[in-house]
Amino acid sequence: MPRLKTEAAKKSLLRRVRKQRLKYITILPSLITVLNGACGFTAIIFASKDPQGSIGQFSYFAIAGYMILLAMVADMLDGRLARMSQNTSSFGGQLDSLCDIISFGAAPAFLMLKFLEYKLELAGFANHNFLHRFIWLAAVAYMSCAAIRLARFNVENEEDESAHMSFIGLPTPAAAGVIVSLIIFHQETLPELSDKNTWVYFICENAITSALPFLAFAVAILMVSRIRYPHILNQYIKGKKPFAHLIRVLLLLAFAIWNLPAALVFVFCVFAAGILVKRLYYRVIKKNPILQTVTKWESEK
Repeated sequence: MPRLKTEAAKKSLLRRVRKQRLKYITILPSLITVLNGACGFTAIIFASKDPQGSIGQFSYFAIAGYMILLAMVADMLDGRLARMSQNTSSFGGQLDSLCDIISFGAAPAFLMLKFLEYKLELAGFANHNFLHRFIWLAAVAYMSCAAIRLARFNVENEEDESAHMSFIGLPTPAAAGVIVSLIIFHQETLPELSDKNTWVYFICENAITSALPFLAFAVAILMVSRIRYPHILNQYIKGKKPFAHLIRVLLLLAFAIWNLPAALVFVFCVFAAGILVKRLYYRVIKKNPILQTVTKWESEK
């Protein structure tokens, strides 16, 4: 009899939990989060249009890439506004992840897929099933790992600001940035090279087209890895920093003013691969006495 009462109490508690309704949300952070998802959805729309179409001097592929970058700005602002106003909530975190999977999961994968399909068509490989399947597999692997990365982040994330000094695994905006920046560079900067140096254009064109699916696989693995990546804003910009940091930021701004697409490629690729290279350096060179001696000798020389 007591057992029956306990089970009845559990069922009653479950019914009360299910009847709970969300009564209050923070309006401004939620609107910015929805803007993030809207930008990702708009990027998908532009990526699905005529590959040769454009609005002014911007191709549809470039516009789709810039919409994903705008989604990154919205993603950076919404969580910071919520934490600054001390209005973080489980609802905000779930909404953010749902919008992120659109903007940094589905949109970059679809943009890469349509871009590479168009390049294959121009190269005369429109009916090459193996290449199409390989590109499709790269896009699916990227989107799947982005979804896994976001789900893991929801489980392990803490709402405290002090917990946002680093990320476990490559953040989805940075992974999307690697793919998107290369496509923007291809659409914005390479046409200028075609008029100046046909040989350089040919090399860059083939390098970007060939590397994109492999980069998609690489950043997909990095997203679900346990490699710890720093939070750029909290670790390198926020608070008091050495004077050298200011010089680096100014040089990077000058680079972006001179050529924004090239600066985007540099920033995202260095961020994604830099931590991996650093870990490899400390594991291989720092723990190898012979390599340490060679490195010291070269520095003294």
